[in-house]
Amino acid sequence: MPISASRVRFNPSFASAPRRAIIWGMAEQAPTQALARLQAVVHGRVQGVSFRYYTQRQAQELGLNGYVRNRWDGTVEVVAEGPRAALDSLLSSLRRGPRAAFVTQVDVSWSPATGGFHRFEVRY
Repeated sequence: MPISASRVRFNPSFASAPRRAIIWGMAEQAPTQALARLQAVVHGRVQGVSFRYYTQRQAQELGLNGYVRNRWDGTVEVVAEGPRAALDSLLSSLRRGPRAAFVTQVDVSWSPATGGFHRFEVRY
């Protein structure tokens, strides 16, 4: 996806350093920061309540890549990659869910990032 001028802003906190552009929707990552992969299955009343779109919005705001999808058993599956701190924030959001949802349990597993995703999407 090409970067439009409306998605770029300059961060004034780097006034003494050369100006750095920050792309909206992409987390600025330190080169030494390890990336991780979060796999979560969310149980409860999580289908038919905009849970996937809520998750997509949260993940995109955190600059994460991956996907969210409904599963046949009534749960929602989330696979996300990015900095561990951002994934922890997403996990907190998954435990809350949108207003209409009622989350009873979140099964979580962690692994190293594979780099196989380039955006965060809703899968069908």
